[in-house]
Amino acid sequence: MKLCMIGTGYVGLVSGVCFSDLGNQVICVDKDDKKINDLQNGIIPIYEPGLDELVKKNINNKRLNFSNNLKDSIKKSDIIFICVGTPTKRGGNNADLSQIYGVAKELSKSINKYKIIITKSTVPVMTGDGIEKILLKFNSKNKFAVISNPEFLREGEAIRDFIYPDRIVVGSNDKKSARILKNLYLPLITKGAKYINTSRRAAELIKYASNAFLATKITFINELANLCEKININIDDISIGMGLDQRIGSRFLRAGPAYGGSCFPKDTKAITSTADKFATNLSVIKSVIKSNKNRSTLLLKRVYKILNNKVRKKKISFLGVTFKANTDDMRDSSSLTMIPTLSKKGAIISYFDPTGYKKEFKKIKNVNYVKSISKCLDKTDLVIIHTEWNDFKSLDFNRFIKNKKIKVFDMRNLYSPHKMINKKIKYYSVGRG
Repeated sequence: MKLCMIGTGYVGLVSGVCFSDLGNQVICVDKDDKKINDLQNGIIPIYEPGLDELVKKNINNKRLNFSNNLKDSIKKSDIIFICVGTPTKRGGNNADLSQIYGVAKELSKSINKYKIIITKSTVPVMTGDGIEKILLKFNSKNKFAVISNPEFLREGEAIRDFIYPDRIVVGSNDKKSARILKNLYLPLITKGAKYINTSRRAAELIKYASNAFLATKITFINELANLCEKININIDDISIGMGLDQRIGSRFLRAGPAYGGSCFPKDTKAITSTADKFATNLSVIKSVIKSNKNRSTLLLKRVYKILNNKVRKKKISFLGVTFKANTDDMRDSSSLTMIPTLSKKGAIISYFDPTGYKKEFKKIKNVNYVKSISKCLDKTDLVIIHTEWNDFKSLDFNRFIKNKKIKVFDMRNLYSPHKMINKKIKYYSVGRG
């Protein structure tokens, strides 16, 4: 099939590349000329394991193309995926749909034959209705179909999630477009992917509901970890005991920093905003948002306690600063709160992250990126394991920090407290008493 992916961000690029790898002809479109030029030369703008190889492979096989010509790309394609950003509006909780509706206006003027228009971006309920209304200004209803087909790609696991999805959700209000979409996804369905056909509005809500529930699980276990610390219980035991219940499941029940990234923060806000418009109080999700916002403050208080409230001129080493491992995404990472706050209190901060230097810390005083773990830990007073990269899971801290009492705050619970104590390391973790 001939596909057009509008937007070469995380969703558009990964989905487009994977669709091309399934044998489709794919054009990925973006208005950023430099990004398109880089992609044409195999330079990938995001960190996602395995993506660069797939891009080069499908460019060479002439199934994958990149363009900045939106009108031409639309006319050449049968199925159009809208994959542009829907960030939170400034000063509020609503999703900013300006890019979505901007694309819809461009589409309305470029439909030359029957097109299936798909929102792959995460959008509030009834956004599809709004897109359809815009398209009807210049086109008859039999010239297009508007479908919701939300993505469920985890950063760092996106290619695997596309090829072996938990489910494929297609929200369509007509049988013709639903049949075409099922054929598009047939290679994945035959491998065992569960295919769900719903109404368009239901598909839009499934995405928000899923992310809000996962965010709730993270916040729930973090709050329990606070309790465990006060009554000398290991949160890991609680997570295992709960997770073995098939009704609950073990995923997202790991205590640690606040949730972050491109989805959970904005999607929890957006679903509560939608509910408010319909006079429905999603009090549980609102509590999740509030608790998550306070999480970094609680972790900072723990840092102060570890340092006996003597932060000034202390060297603090951060291992990892992204919101999770296997991604370069800094959006809503706890480090964006913790590092500036510690800097203001006079700490000298070094950080190492496998994805390199972060511009977010450029203007913050006494914050330096170093290119190796050993340099990051040199003469440090406190090591903070912030992100669960594999690089940090089996470090010999005594080798890195010689002849000094070592303090390690493991915010991801990567290490055994017993083993760390045997190595004479002052070790602190999350929710382990």
